[in-house]
Amino acid sequence: MATRPPVSLPKLSRRSRILLIIAAVLVLALLLGARLLGTYVDWLWFGEVGGRSVFNTILVTRIVLFFAVGLFVGGTLAISLMIAYRTRPVFVPLSGTDDPLARYRSTVVARIRLFGIGLPVIAGVVAGASAQGDWQRVQLFLNGTSFGQADAEFGNDVGFYAFDLPFYNWLLGWVFIALAVGFVGALISHYLFGGIRLAGRGGQLTSSARVQLLSTVGLFVLMKAVEYFFDRYNLLFSDRNAPLFYGATYTDLNAVLPAKLILLCISVFCAIAFFAGAFLRNIQLPAIALVLLILSGVLVGAAWPAVLEQFSVKPNANDKEAASIHRNMDATKHAFALNGVQYDQYSGTPAPNAVQQIQNDKTTVPNIRLLDPNVLSPTFTQRVGGENIYGFPQKLDIDRYTVNGKTQDYIVAAKEVDSNRLVDNQKSWINRHLVYTHGNGFVAAPANTIDRAVQGANSDGGYPVATTSDTRNPNAGGIKVDQPRIYYGELSTEADYAIVGGPQGSGQAPGEYDDANHQSYRYEGGGGVPINNWFNRLVFAANYGERNILFSDAIGDGSKIMYNRDPRDRVSKLAPWLKVDGDPYPAVIDGRIQWIIDGYTTMDQFPYAQKTQFGDVTQDSLAGVARQTNASINYIRNSVKATVDAYTGKVTLYEMDTKDPLLKAWEKVFPGVVKPNAEIPPDLRDHFRYPEDLFKVQRDLLSKYHVEDPKAFYSTQNFWNVPQDPTQEGGLDPTGNGVKQPAYYVYAQTPGDDRAKFQLTSSLVALQRQYLAAWVSVSSDPKDYGAIKVLRLPTDGSGAQVDGPVQVQNKLQSDPGFAQERTFFTNNSVNIIFGNLLTLPVGNSFLYVEPVYLQQRNQNSYPQLARVLVAYGNKIGYAPTIGEAIKNVLSGTPAPPAPVPGQPGTSTGPSSPSSSTAPPPSSQSQAVPPPGGSAALDKAVGDIAAALGRLKTAQQSGNFTDQGAALQALDEAAKAYDAAKAKPGG
Repeated sequence: MATRPPVSLPKLSRRSRILLIIAAVLVLALLLGARLLGTYVDWLWFGEVGGRSVFNTILVTRIVLFFAVGLFVGGTLAISLMIAYRTRPVFVPLSGTDDPLARYRSTVVARIRLFGIGLPVIAGVVAGASAQGDWQRVQLFLNGTSFGQADAEFGNDVGFYAFDLPFYNWLLGWVFIALAVGFVGALISHYLFGGIRLAGRGGQLTSSARVQLLSTVGLFVLMKAVEYFFDRYNLLFSDRNAPLFYGATYTDLNAVLPAKLILLCISVFCAIAFFAGAFLRNIQLPAIALVLLILSGVLVGAAWPAVLEQFSVKPNANDKEAASIHRNMDATKHAFALNGVQYDQYSGTPAPNAVQQIQNDKTTVPNIRLLDPNVLSPTFTQRVGGENIYGFPQKLDIDRYTVNGKTQDYIVAAKEVDSNRLVDNQKSWINRHLVYTHGNGFVAAPANTIDRAVQGANSDGGYPVATTSDTRNPNAGGIKVDQPRIYYGELSTEADYAIVGGPQGSGQAPGEYDDANHQSYRYEGGGGVPINNWFNRLVFAANYGERNILFSDAIGDGSKIMYNRDPRDRVSKLAPWLKVDGDPYPAVIDGRIQWIIDGYTTMDQFPYAQKTQFGDVTQDSLAGVARQTNASINYIRNSVKATVDAYTGKVTLYEMDTKDPLLKAWEKVFPGVVKPNAEIPPDLRDHFRYPEDLFKVQRDLLSKYHVEDPKAFYSTQNFWNVPQDPTQEGGLDPTGNGVKQPAYYVYAQTPGDDRAKFQLTSSLVALQRQYLAAWVSVSSDPKDYGAIKVLRLPTDGSGAQVDGPVQVQNKLQSDPGFAQERTFFTNNSVNIIFGNLLTLPVGNSFLYVEPVYLQQRNQNSYPQLARVLVAYGNKIGYAPTIGEAIKNVLSGTPAPPAPVPGQPGTSTGPSSPSSSTAPPPSSQSQAVPPPGGSAALDKAVGDIAAALGRLKTAQQSGNFTDQGAALQALDEAAKAYDAAKAKPGG
């Protein structure tokens, strides 16, 4: 039957074509305008930080990938459509007078160029847009290096798995997509133009359609054979026995691996069968090949490994999997830098001369940290924050400084502008972006000192001895800061851009605020992007949706705009190939405030190494730190230390791990961006801390990979756990378990060392038990930076069990004196906040120290250190100072009953279930000891009752002066009571 003549579509007029073109341009501008705007803003920013080479390399790579993959996928579809169209039947039989395909066929024929070019272009654009995001994979393939270590199965260098194999898998994926798109395009085209007809018995297929479709399928199957070849290497990342261990198992090596080779051969034969069927006019052979391919995939690829796993491996898994576990253990230790861990046995039982050791200790005990950086941010804000525009991050930081020849740890923070604290007219656009542009001062407080430990009558007790090195006093506390202004900090958000400089003179740019007496400062540093021309002003006005940028007279010659001001964001933007630690910290380096940020190189392609979820494993009870994304990793190195100048915003990257192959590859991609390790200034190196997120990953793995025997590893009986944070009762993670205890920085001497070191420490408990199993520490000292030491305690019954953090916390809260005082304060609108519970190895056992803070429940109040809880062995100490608490522990003398309450506070402390064990007094008089039958005792009891009454009155009125006097009287009365009770007859 003859074909119908095509029905032509109406011609468009010249005016209609012009309007359509204009509409298309406008739509394209709307779609691409925001992206182009953001690209130009980024280009300016990279110029500010000297990173244009990074920007250009990434942009060029993305563009090349976009066009390369787009042309490949779109070109494959175009060729497939062209072949199908040119080999279509000359006469297309009609299935009837109302053939449903005739209308579509006529439309396509009338606009053959539109469909023949438009469809491939759309497919290419979608594919290219998707592929350009994989620029890192391609660059690592082009610049990969050797790891110098071979995998245990095939003997390939690990670099093949890190750099080459991911690229081959990615490339094969796009080949499959291109062939699939081309096949679908050819199938539809042949059906539309009559090459495939479904009418009649079994349908009909023209020779040209048969050749094209079967050849395409043959190519697909041939690529499947190539995929089977590379799948052999992918077995080294098998998760068959996850989460116990990753890597090729006994089943993978003895069933799946041979199956991949068999399927590879079958795929080659099936591909040949498809090619033969295409040209021999025989579709039975390809059909048989297709059935064979499916059956072999099911039987050889799935059924046989399942049978072997179920009936041979599982009944004997501890023996069958021993070799694979051993490989996993070796690879994991290398991939996570755990090969050099030093394990020492530690009994945990106090030595016979433990009391003398603690009394004579000159390193750990004098440096016990009383200040908790996760609690004291409100205290710093109220006591040293100054004007309301300033604030501190939710979590402060810990570092060490040498002042007057003495090295110790300090609680440190940068006093930044906090836009959330601005009020009323302070929130105007001019004030927020042109006046309140920067913070002012570096705040430091000795971590082992509180005000009442300072000699003299002016001590008000319970507060950090914090000093601020700012423009008014640049050398406060012995820490000299030459430039204390902070334009770049943790409190800066994306909306907190600052416009500095600008034209001077009456009616022009307002001065920048330094302090109440200096409000006309003008920025003199090199930070910021010039905004003194109308084009850039228009760009940033559009970028922020703020017309004032365009029309303000305060912006002109010399004006610059600062954005991307968060130090962590600046590092991750300049080095997008790094994972950035969640806790940057400020340090004074050569008189300048520098933010120090740790950068990690990671991957998930290390053969046999254990995989871990980076986000989950680094999450604990610590607040105020950035959470990591939950990416799967099985290799990590602290490859880079980065600094961000708080005044200029300059970002500097230093090579930290000189042997990391991933870093070497990225240095080839971006030459000159990372400075050599030898160029790190000594003053900067002295302030390097071992990074918290890396340590959290390592301690989690150490809880399993301290086990040396593969069979014991499989049984998991000797595994450890990261303990629950006992100070965060009621806090649960997403799995319903208690949130993990953070790691703590301390300045202490570890057993076996000859001096005190700044180190990061953590306790580990036995698997699903609360008693202590190990204590792990990693040094931040420049001389042995990164050295990990583990003190292992007996967990097999050979020694006495040592209480873990949760058990110690229960004992501390069950102390009668503390339970009574806790109830009193709770009833008097005072919240109790438990500080970090430190675990310190001293005297062959562990000294637990926990500060206790009090806060009243009213506005603008803040925590005050009130008590210190100490546990050693089976003894508990509870006193206003660490010295008294330790003395109580060593002597067995009970602590004074009188508390040292805090100033009013804003945060709320958790409630302890143990408090319910103490009988709650119904009134404050029940907290007073009963009369003792002697004049001295009766007088002391009366003085305590009177002081409690004065204290309650002062708390209700909010009179801090009266409250301090009442506290002092209460403490003196309590001591008099104890002295009278100790006398004969008392």
